[in-house]
Amino acid sequence: MKKITQEENKPKNIAILGSTGSIGTQTLEVISTHPQHFKVEVLTAGNNVNLLIKQAKVFKPNVVIIENKAHYATLSEALKEEPIQVYAGKEAIDQVVEMGSIDMVVIAIVGFAALSPTLNAIEAAKPIAIANKETFVVAGEIVTRKAKEKGVNIYPVDSEHSAIFQCLAGEFHNPVEKIILTASGGPFRGKDLDFLRTVSPQQALKHPNWEMGAKITIDSASLMNKGLEVIEAFWLFGLNANQIEVVVHPESIIHSMVQFADGSIKAQLGLPDMKLPIQYALSYPHRLSNNFPRLDFTKLSKLTFEQADVQNFRNLALAFETLERGGNSPGILNAANEMAVEAFLKEKIGFLQMSELIDSCIQQIPFIQSPSYLQLVESDLETRSYFRNLIK
Repeated sequence: MKKITQEENKPKNIAILGSTGSIGTQTLEVISTHPQHFKVEVLTAGNNVNLLIKQAKVFKPNVVIIENKAHYATLSEALKEEPIQVYAGKEAIDQVVEMGSIDMVVIAIVGFAALSPTLNAIEAAKPIAIANKETFVVAGEIVTRKAKEKGVNIYPVDSEHSAIFQCLAGEFHNPVEKIILTASGGPFRGKDLDFLRTVSPQQALKHPNWEMGAKITIDSASLMNKGLEVIEAFWLFGLNANQIEVVVHPESIIHSMVQFADGSIKAQLGLPDMKLPIQYALSYPHRLSNNFPRLDFTKLSKLTFEQADVQNFRNLALAFETLERGGNSPGILNAANEMAVEAFLKEKIGFLQMSELIDSCIQQIPFIQSPSYLQLVESDLETRSYFRNLIK
């Protein structure tokens, strides 16, 4: 048995960016069950100041940040008796990842907003556990290149990418033929265009297997979530687009698979529970014991698989198209999708209109083959502005 050194036995100081969201709260659940292994060093949130206050009082981090400066006074007043430094603003979130006391940064922020703190964390040589697909979709080349230069490990938290990562453990020297990302199919699997034209946000938010935030749940319903995961996998695992396959697996038991050059396939199985990939990312290369529900094969009646429907769910096809095109195209896709989801949730557009508007943005926003970080930011802003004009 490998002897655990004093350094390995020391609790790992964790910064959680986006602690009040679905991934952030589940990360805190994992940490609370393993206090000997993990300690909360930093908590940040966008607007949910009340939950952030509760988290801060329970976990007592050294630093707490609220992005919306309007909530700073409330946060500061609530924590004035606590030995906690309180800050506000996006700039503070971007900078806090550079703290010398941080051992790992969990990126649980939704959307494009996660890109700048992720790049800063890499620049500061901090290992990253990331649940944000958009960072790779928008700037996968920049992020992976910088991580390689800095020797920074990036641990995927998405269940599908964690599954691939786990299947590749001990196999990094063996050639991969392809990876197979599984998709639940969402709440509208098998539905036709007539049905999809009339679905409401309330219907789309009822995912059959997973409990997630609103943005990712709508993305799952439109299959955009799987499209974003395809692009993320392309960068995380250094593959070609034709080495990534999507298969609909309604039971969500097999989280993804790897097919090797000899035809052998490895799969990672488990009940739909995000705490397992979160824990694996935090504790890698060790597997910590837990009391999460276990998969009982005697109660598992079937595992089924279907081809993804890219005709009725065009977002998946659009993601593959932008991946093939490269440059700033995936970033345009991402920005347009964030705007489309927001507009759909506010009932300004219909479900099928999301794909139509995203496609329009991809066609109309100027293409840049090798964009710099600033050009990616400008392209993102231009896409959002163009989208707003489309739905006026």
